Amino acid sequence: MIQRPPDSRKRMQILQQKKLISLFVILMIGLIIFVFSKISYIFTPIKIILSTVSIPIILAAVAYYLLNPLVDLMERKKIKRGYSILILYALIIGLMTVLIVEIIPVIRNQVLEFVENLPKYSEEAQRLFENWIGSDLFSQIQQSLGFNDPNFMNDISSKAASFFNNTFKGIGTVVGAVTEFVLAFIIAPFILVYLLKDGKKLPPYFLKLLPTKIRPRTSKVLGEISHQISSFIRGQIIVSFCIGVLLYFGYLIIGLDYPVVLAIIAACTSMVPYLGPTIAITPAIIIALVTSPIMLLKMVVVWTIVQLIEGKFISPQIMGKTLKIHPITIIFVIIVSGKLFGVLGIILAVPGYAVLKVIVMNVFQGFKNRTDWYEPLPEVITQEEITVNEAVIKKDN
Repeated sequence: MIQRPPDSRKRMQILQQKKLISLFVILMIGLIIFVFSKISYIFTPIKIILSTVSIPIILAAVAYYLLNPLVDLMERKKIKRGYSILILYALIIGLMTVLIVEIIPVIRNQVLEFVENLPKYSEEAQRLFENWIGSDLFSQIQQSLGFNDPNFMNDISSKAASFFNNTFKGIGTVVGAVTEFVLAFIIAPFILVYLLKDGKKLPPYFLKLLPTKIRPRTSKVLGEISHQISSFIRGQIIVSFCIGVLLYFGYLIIGLDYPVVLAIIAACTSMVPYLGPTIAITPAIIIALVTSPIMLLKMVVVWTIVQLIEGKFISPQIMGKTLKIHPITIIFVIIVSGKLFGVLGIILAVPGYAVLKVIVMNVFQGFKNRTDWYEPLPEVITQEEITVNEAVIKKDN
């Protein structure tokens, strides 16, 4: 093997120094995190402030990404931006008035009846499950699979009972969350007005606060983040709306009780990819199971058809491959976010991960450009190649 030249040794020394500096930086970051974990009570007021203002800001941001294209379209039609916002608000108020007068009473009656009958449905579903556990068919299946332990069956029965009893246990918590959501819903329109009016001025104003050298890359990162968020929000809301409409007509055709309520639950939970449909199908299964086995079969057929339409036609056309996130990654991100931040974390898991991915990828690209860690390795010349080259040189001479 050829010995490394002096320049190569010098580069290796510089590389080792950079590695030591990087290790020192990582250790300092770990020390800072450890210190902050010991004085976390200092950040309690900040946490309360953020939790208070986050919901209205998130609602306003979602509405901004939905409505801003309409405002831009009217502005291109020579309508001033302020007048465009007023027209849009007038249309929204008119649509909400129609909803409140014509549709909300129907939904309200079904919701109240649905909540009132939930305990009965849960008890009936539990009874049917226990009867099925004790049937001859299940005993034959149990024997064929080799599960003859009575404790095993008792555990299944107790877990099933616990599941049916706790499926809608958090109604009080949901009511409190709805109250907080309503207050945020009242505040969000005022924030939305300023976002629609001056939202485009925020990125340039933010860039002015940064050093000149990093402004171009930061502007690129902000543009990519905005594109990721807008694509996800618009696409996911349209997909969820389509799922709700399809399920409503499907439930209406087969005659399932509470089609409006079940369709609304499915549309709302579909905002959470992959895990949302699993949550949405639970109340539909309980109601169909209590009604009749034929109704359960019909409900499964409707659900399967809707999911096939959504997976093969709606999502590919609307969502496309904008996020470029693997399904397994999405599932793990949703589970971890739910454990860390609850329901809000589940809702914001995918767009939050997309934003974090954009930031990390751009930081990594900048790191690659500033260091030689990822440059191609120099070709290693073997002794055999040296001998051949020397023979060629002697022959030429």
